Amino acid sequence: MRESYQIINRNWFFTFIYLVEIRMIRSVLYCCLVIHLVACKNAPGTEKLPNIILILADDLGYGELGSYGQKKIETPHLDALAARGMRFTNHYAGSPVCAPSRCVLLTGKHTGHAHIRGNDEWAVRGDVWNYRAMLGDSSLEGQRPLPDEEITLAELLKSKSYINGAVGKWGLGAPGTEGVPNRQGFDFFYGYNCQRQAHTYFPLHLYRNDKREYLQNDTVAPHTKLADDADPAEPGSYAPFNLKDYAPELMFNEVIDFVNKNADTTFFLYWATPIPHVPLQAPKRWIEYYQNLFGPEDPYLGEDGYFPHQSPRAAYAAMISYLDENIGKLVSTLEQKNILENTLILFSSDNGPSFNGGTDSPWFQSAGPFRSERGRGKGSVYEGGIRVPLIISWPEKIPAGTVSNHVSASWDILPTLCEITGCQILANSDGISMLPTLISENGQQKHHYLYWEFPSYGGQRAVRLGKWKGVNRNLFDGSLDVEVYNLETDSVESVNVALQNTEIVDSINRIFTQARKPAVIERFHFAILGDSAVANQ
Repeated sequence: MRESYQIINRNWFFTFIYLVEIRMIRSVLYCCLVIHLVACKNAPGTEKLPNIILILADDLGYGELGSYGQKKIETPHLDALAARGMRFTNHYAGSPVCAPSRCVLLTGKHTGHAHIRGNDEWAVRGDVWNYRAMLGDSSLEGQRPLPDEEITLAELLKSKSYINGAVGKWGLGAPGTEGVPNRQGFDFFYGYNCQRQAHTYFPLHLYRNDKREYLQNDTVAPHTKLADDADPAEPGSYAPFNLKDYAPELMFNEVIDFVNKNADTTFFLYWATPIPHVPLQAPKRWIEYYQNLFGPEDPYLGEDGYFPHQSPRAAYAAMISYLDENIGKLVSTLEQKNILENTLILFSSDNGPSFNGGTDSPWFQSAGPFRSERGRGKGSVYEGGIRVPLIISWPEKIPAGTVSNHVSASWDILPTLCEITGCQILANSDGISMLPTLISENGQQKHHYLYWEFPSYGGQRAVRLGKWKGVNRNLFDGSLDVEVYNLETDSVESVNVALQNTEIVDSINRIFTQARKPAVIERFHFAILGDSAVANQ
């Protein structure tokens, strides 16, 4: 019995020791796992990739935000975004008009290499400006498409498992073509496929992916003016131009919905708002706010083809403040979802301010220190047409309240986001990553020059070469004359100093030759430069 008792005790003893050892091993393994996870979390390159929100305004001038000197239009939420991040003072759009600027932004190629170099309504299809005809035939909608072989920022981010959404105005491919958002890397799209239909904020339909969603609007025809017997001083005369479904509100709802649905993933949201492109159509409460501030004003009666408005200045300011308000709501949503800290937000514009539709850019000083009248703002390669705001916010990465005078352009956005996310930067990109500037590190590369060409408004080219700016206008009239401006002493480009700086003229002409290839699309050719269809075969 005694011997059996000793054996039982011995077995319990070894069992006890075994259990203790197992628990100790488990504890040690658990501690090692925790230490490993903490180390991985803090190790470079192992953090969760940031969400990216790229907001592109439409025709918003360099000087139309409070943080860029605006005095009449209130933009507190965008100003707060600038205060939390970095504001660029030497940033340029890809082009002075919509479609090519968007092409440059999404492909990282300047307009000497981009596929889309101007607005192209693809008129060979038929009566593309007839909005009733487009209602019955979707093949008349949209612009000439980006081809399949073009690689977009969205397609690159897909390689890193980003969920990609686009909301707003597209303009890079008609319905049914390879250029639609869902065939250019976006998982979701909602908004205007066609730029022409964005000439009203109360359209007949918008697109959800590749399908139309019809709205409760009976859109008035483009270029409609006040009725012959209407009194311009009577508010009711303008009622036909304000309908039920306001596209910017519908699109903003989709922005918030996309964020809510993807808060637990890693997402890229391209919000290409049509604001503040004319026509002048804004929420009533904001218009009344600015009517009280600005007082009585002369109505805009649609002289240059856009819808009339009784209080054009108030309406224009209202559109920008409405956009600003929604950006504030977007930031609040990110905070509520606890993802603001890991969200990179970029805000810019596709080109400078418009000169028509009742906008009155000189009164607002919409281009800031630059000129914005017809021929100097939108549609021109002068500073007022292409110098635009750029605000980038990335909490805990970008020092708050920073101002950078680094010279950049929208074709730098793609390589910048590629470096941040670890995507392969395209070899044919014309851009340079701005990441060192964003995180205040040394080693920021700089452009030797920036280049633009624009086959419209008479045909134009421009080069930024350090402090020098070269402009070549009226190419379609056979002019190769180069204007030269010293931007350090003449930011408004008023004194052409080409005759005094012939070496600079020579350098600019060499860049004009080296920086471009003939466009694939014949519509964008410059005969005086020797472009021809044969050159692209």
